[in-house]
Amino acid sequence: MARVNLTSPQIPTFRELVRVSARIGCLSFGGPVGQIALMHRELVEERQWVTEDQYLHALNFCHLLPGPEAQQLAIWIGWKLHGLRGGLAAGLLFVIPGALVILALSILYGYAAHLTWFAALFLGIKAAVLAIVVQALLRVAGRALNTGFKRGIALAAFAALFVLNLPFPLVVLTAGAAGTIAAATRPDLLALKQTDKARELAPRPWGASIRAIVVGSLIWVAPMVVVFTTLGPDHVLWQVGAFFSKLAIVTFGGAYAVLAYMAQQAVQGFGWLSAGEMADGLGLAETTPGPLIMVTQYVGYLAAFRAPEPFTPLSAGIIGAALTTWVTFAPCFLWIFALAPWIERLEHAHKLKGGLAAVTAAIVGVIANLSLWFALHVLFKRVGSVKLGALTISAPELASFDWRAAVLGALAAFLIFRRKWNIIRVLALSAAGGLVLGQIA
Repeated sequence: MARVNLTSPQIPTFRELVRVSARIGCLSFGGPVGQIALMHRELVEERQWVTEDQYLHALNFCHLLPGPEAQQLAIWIGWKLHGLRGGLAAGLLFVIPGALVILALSILYGYAAHLTWFAALFLGIKAAVLAIVVQALLRVAGRALNTGFKRGIALAAFAALFVLNLPFPLVVLTAGAAGTIAAATRPDLLALKQTDKARELAPRPWGASIRAIVVGSLIWVAPMVVVFTTLGPDHVLWQVGAFFSKLAIVTFGGAYAVLAYMAQQAVQGFGWLSAGEMADGLGLAETTPGPLIMVTQYVGYLAAFRAPEPFTPLSAGIIGAALTTWVTFAPCFLWIFALAPWIERLEHAHKLKGGLAAVTAAIVGVIANLSLWFALHVLFKRVGSVKLGALTISAPELASFDWRAAVLGALAAFLIFRRKWNIIRVLALSAAGGLVLGQIA
């Protein structure tokens, strides 16, 4: 392993930054953990472009922001090395390879989903996705739930979503408010570390931040203005853009945190796709480089593909995918360019840290809800609802149990938890198993 330089980072040329950013974008498999580890190896250990301390401070900063933290870290590193153009280059190259791959897979899915062999292939992928989501739940829970107060928040978030059907943004905001109050009154409930208040901080960079917010916001909403003026607010493209713009603001805690809310709204609220197709999309996103939240592009593609007027289905799908990707990732650049100059001050924002710690705890409950939602729709062919007094909760039809999905899910869980296989290998074997068992009625 290369020796890490902790004091004097090397400054690359812009061409070198572009070359290495493209390499990272093409190799960034394995979700945020794998992506963050890849960037650390490439940029800190091997090339020493940023120091260990700078990297860790920036990573903590990105955890405070909505959106995919790995992509935001890439933007910050590019900004640190070559300013605005460096941030744009590093951030775009982190997303573009995966976006192109999942667009191609979405086009294939849109035309081939009705074929028997294709459905059998995705029987195995859906089962593997269930095991992958459970793994994510256990990882996040092990890291985030280190106090009784946090465990209570996680349980309350799960109940609020699964039992009470409360909106995801309301759950996140309530958890954040509780954490802010706890940080001010009882920080021990959140196990917050004390910060050094005596340290002198740099001047507040108001001018640069305001300019970044104004310009970034105009760029973010520009495609939505075009859609509104040409197609109107009732068109599916406006609905897609508005929904994913809202999602970009509340996606704290990573992709898994928001997938349950996105899936339920896309399936039950808008009717853009089925629950099984949503699980298929997550499987596609797991096999491609780039942020897992790229699954939003798949949803946007299918939504527009199935309501294409006045375009052809293929054209509408590509526009829907592009619009979804734009409104999902453009805010990431806005957050970094506006807030990166404040990184040192945000490290000392005690109440903000408390709010985000509580949100992270709530995310465990959110992912638990996602896990149960996927389990019901993967293991059972028909899922309805039952009344429990004033409450309505999802419940499967037991007679619709799919033993093939259960077998493949158990195999995937064994390979992930006991054999420690990586996600790509598990998905490949599960897909092959789906092709075999899919032939059995």
